[in-house]
Amino acid sequence: VQLQASGGGLVQGGESLRLSCSGSGLTLEGFGMGWFRQAPGKEREWVSYRGSRDGTRDYADSVMGRFTISEDVAENTVYLQMNSLKPEDTAVYYCAAGYSVSMGPREYDYWGQGTLVTVSS
Repeated sequence: VQLQASGGGLVQGGESLRLSCSGSGLTLEGFGMGWFRQAPGKEREWVSYRGSRDGTRDYADSVMGRFTISEDVAENTVYLQMNSLKPEDTAVYYCAAGYSVSMGPREYDYWGQGTLVTVSS
């Protein structure tokens, strides 16, 4: 059972990136999926989630209107489209799967390894 996060990189402010989270041994459609991020010296913070049952999507205030969580069921992949990136979005981004969704990282059972996003000013 493994989650693989990818798609991070170095971009300038205002640009976009799309992160991917693919599952191995997990059918992501059946799980609540979350994205979190952790900036240097800071605690891990919730970014977005997609509910497993009703597909509810929610976003942290800091990314609302700029980030979008989506899914390709056939590819067993969840995405985080990040537009209008800001330097304060710089962090390691993690995807996570759980049997319920929450803004709290402890509710998730499986974690990807993280992908680094760096936004320059």
